[in-house]
Parts: sequence; structure tokens; C-alpha cells
Amino acid sequence: MRVSALLLVTLRDDPAEAEIPSHKLLLRGGYIRRVASGIYAYLPLMWRVLRKVSAIVRQEMDAAGALETLLPQLQPAELWQRSGRWSGYTAGEGIMFHLQDRQDRELGLGPTHEEVITALAADLLRSYRQLPVNLYQIQTKFRDEIRPRFGLMRGREFIMKDAYSFHASAEDLGRGYAAMDQAYRRIFSRCGLQAVAVQADSGAIGGSASQEFMVTAEAGEDLILSSADGSYAANQERAESLAAEPVPLENTAAGEVETPGQTTIDALVEAQGWHASQLVKVILLVARFEQGRQQALLISLRGDQQLNEVKLSNWLNQQHGQAWGALLGIEPLEAKHVAAENAPAFGYLGPDLSDAVLQGSKKLESSFLRLADPTALDLPLFICGANRPNAHRVAASWSEAGMATPQRVELRAALPGDRCCHDPSQQLQARRGIEVGHIFQLGLKYSKALGATFANEQGQDAPLWMGCYGIGVSRLAQAAVEQHHDSAGMVWPVPIAPFEVVIVIASSKESQQVELAEALYGQLQQAGVDVLLDDRNERAGVKFKDAELIGIPWRLVVGRGAASGQVELVERCSGDKQEGPHQELVAQLLETLQQQRQGL
Repeated sequence: MRVSALLLVTLRDDPAEAEIPSHKLLLRGGYIRRVASGIYAYLPLMWRVLRKVSAIVRQEMDAAGALETLLPQLQPAELWQRSGRWSGYTAGEGIMFHLQDRQDRELGLGPTHEEVITALAADLLRSYRQLPVNLYQIQTKFRDEIRPRFGLMRGREFIMKDAYSFHASAEDLGRGYAAMDQAYRRIFSRCGLQAVAVQADSGAIGGSASQEFMVTAEAGEDLILSSADGSYAANQERAESLAAEPVPLENTAAGEVETPGQTTIDALVEAQGWHASQLVKVILLVARFEQGRQQALLISLRGDQQLNEVKLSNWLNQQHGQAWGALLGIEPLEAKHVAAENAPAFGYLGPDLSDAVLQGSKKLESSFLRLADPTALDLPLFICGANRPNAHRVAASWSEAGMATPQRVELRAALPGDRCCHDPSQQLQARRGIEVGHIFQLGLKYSKALGATFANEQGQDAPLWMGCYGIGVSRLAQAAVEQHHDSAGMVWPVPIAPFEVVIVIASSKESQQVELAEALYGQLQQAGVDVLLDDRNERAGVKFKDAELIGIPWRLVVGRGAASGQVELVERCSGDKQEGPHQELVAQLLETLQQQRQGL
């Protein structure tokens, strides 16, 4: 390929819309262009990268025995209603784009394909002799993100590889899950990425075992918590830890203390000299359910802890989803939710806040669902809001009169510095990560909902055991840039680089340089190298800057030494330069590329 025919349009300045390095560089390098919020066009350079990533994914999936297919992007609502996910994905803050056709039938643009593939399995898989089977596809997915950001990291349209496996038993599902785990590790390694596997929450997809693959990068949206010995890693949503021991509240008389303007834990600690672990903070929330129920929640946490909303959502779905329908969303309880005369003293709330504050509300249930994390419930004495402005109670206890006993629920988020459960002598360490893959053991959730059964060895009908395995292909490509870049631009790993080598003609007006460059171009093409020839009539400095910006792993410079067959070879990642006869350097380059393609 010649740069003159590549439609290469680079930018010198960072676009205003871009926040993180990879987004800035992909826009500046002419890889992507924004069409609308969260919607990007993949330009020729980017499409070459995506094709190479997809090829690696296909090779590893095929080697693992998976079969490629292509499923419809338009999906009937009826399938999602049978699985119980339609309302959760379309109502409120649901992420599914949905529409009605001319016959008023409801359809959704697929954010994922569990329902469709399970319905097909119910029709196609009849006997244990057909199992196991693993079907995968690589196609565009759609999600109506509330806040699209970071380019291809969180878009409304993206390329994904999703696979679904079907098994006769939980044990066989475990074996298939393990095989996919290993295939994923090979995929990320071959793409030149440093990825870590972490325990994860299954989220709206559901199932039991769940594992995410994170590319470590400072711009990652996810927080990874891990032990120093490498034996434990989880994202913060899923992580477990041992909280620090609280500072005892001793020799303190019970009573109220005036705390004007001190509405936060930090303000109370600074003004009163209390320790955050001596306080119980109260969070008021409203949970909305599919069947219309709007339930007020009163959450009690120890003052030095944070609420894990994923744990809260999972508990609400598990405990009340069957009676109240799927959880649609959780939002803060504000003054607008209650009658003006009953508004609570926000910033000064205690766990004994009366249900009377909910009287007169037109939408909320008449009483709180009261939950407390064990770290709060285990405090013998604590400090909390007095439920009136500018006052807190000291030496309160859960056993005193009028203090409603909340349900004990693990709600705290694991934090960096917490003690590890497997070894309390170690502390959790934090780093940022970008999720590029997620694998699930779905179990029987979808097969039971959609009637996907098979005849087992005893001739009895049994539900299929399922697994689900996703890789964000377009996200992986951007994550590679986030992990591999410098101040000059992108530094693509060879296996997924749009081109492996760029030949730069220092002066296109010098015939000897042009002739040698053309000869090298033909030689490298003949050797099977993905080579780009910068044949533009531009200054050498412009060509060098563009080559560094777009991140081609190797650069051959044909300059003044062309008359004697001398060229310069530059490695993008290290910046190392060599000058010498073109025959020697090309032979060396071909040998090195062969090793780099194989990840050596």
C-alpha cells in the first residue's frame, strides 16, 4: 500500500472531544472519525487493525473447536420477555435500542445474543450425542450508553466476538469454560497485550462463575484489586476483603452534639476529632422494580466504608425480583420524592429515621427497606445523625429503644489497603484496567426460561448447561493503543499493526532514493510483509512524524545513502536505529518480524 492512496489524514493537535491518550491518538492518526455521540467510522488504518484482531480471535476460537456463525442483530421482544430481561434492558436506563415495526411488533437491536442462540439451540440440539457445541460470531453490537465516552471504549455501536456453549452437565460446562479461559489468554498474548484475569460480577447476563480480562492501563474505567502474591485479583464490583478494625468509641457518654454545617464524614472527622470508623452513615435510595414498585431503602454503612451498588442490586434482585419484578434502577432519595413537610434532615440522618418521612409520598412504599453492612452492625457503640439539622448522636447502639433492627447484608465495597481474605497479612493493591473480555458460566438460566432441553443418556429431557464468552474487538484495538503509546504517537504490537513496516523516502525528488525504495517495497511484499510506502512529495520531517504518530512497528528510511545501497532501520518501540547495506538490514528485519508475529 502507498500512503498516497491510503486516505491518510492526520491531525497535529488533540481533538477537543478526546479525553484519554488512545482516543486522541486514534483521531489524530486518521484511524477513526466521530459520526455522532458514541458512533465512529473505522477508517482504512483502523479496519486493517480490526481485521488482524478478528483473525487472531478466529484462529484461537477455531482451534478450541468453536463454530463460527452469524446471528440476527434485530431480535424479537418476545424472546427477551421469556428470559425476563426485556424490561430491564429497555425501561428506565436500559441500554437496548428498541423499536416497533409496521405491524407494531416490538424489536430490539442486539446488545448481546443469549436469547437468540438459546432459542436456536432449543430447536437444533435434541440429544446428548450432539453435545458439547460452541457457536461464536463477530459482529456489530448496539448499546444505548447513557454517557458514551473515550472513543471506542464506551460506544453505542461496537464490534464484539460473542460465543455460546451448550453442555450436558455442569462438569462439562466447567471444562468448556476452562478451555475458553486458555483461548482468551492466548488471544490477548498474541495481540501483544498485558492482560490480567480477575473475578467479576455477572451483572445483567447472570450465571455463576464469571471472569473478566483486563488490560492494565492508567485510563482504565475499572479498578482492579489484587494481592501482592498474585493469588487473588478481582474488579472492585466483585472483590472481597477484610475491613480494617474500627477505632473503639470508649468512655463516651450518650447524648447529642451540635454539628452545624458538618454534613459529611470528612467534615465531622476534621471538626470533632472522631475517627471515620466510629460513625454510621445513612444513605437513602429509591429502587424501581419492573412491576411498578418504588421502594425506599435506608442503608447503614460504617463511616470509613463505601457502598457497592452492584452488591446491593444483586441482593435486591435475588431477594425481591420474583415478587416485584426485575430491578430497573436505583437512584438517590431526594426531597422531591417525599412530601415537603416530611423532608428528612439530609446530612444528619440516623439509622432510626422514622418511616413517617414517607407519608404523603405519591409513589414510594410507606416504609423503608432497612439494610446494614456487618461493619456497621458490629459496632457496639457508634456516632450517627440525630435526624434533626446540625446535630449528631454520640454513643448510640443498635439495642437501644426505637432503633429498628435492619437486615444484615454485605454491602461494602472492597478498598485498596484492605486486608486480603486469603491472607490477612497482605493488603489489596489497586490498579486501573480496561475490560476487553468476559466469560460466564450461565448454567441453566436461559435454557430453563426458553425451554432449551435435550434427551440425556437416560432418555429424559434435561435443560442445557450454557456458557457465554465475549471479547470487545474494537475496544481491544483501542486498549492496545492505551497500553502501547508514547509522546510521539501509537506503538502498535506487530501482530495487530495495520502495517508491519513503513518505507520512508526522504526526498521523492531524488531518483536514486525512489528507485531503491521501490525495489525494497517489492522485495518486502514478495516476502509476505505488510509494508507501507510513503511516496508523498512531503518533507522528510513530516513523513517521520506521521510514521511515529500512526505507530508502524518498523521504519526503513531511504535517504542520502541510497546511491551506495545504505538505508536506516528504526524500531518504533525502542527507537533503536541501525544504518547499513539494505540487503543485510532487510534480512535482519525479516527474521525479527517472523519472531514478533509469533509473539517471541
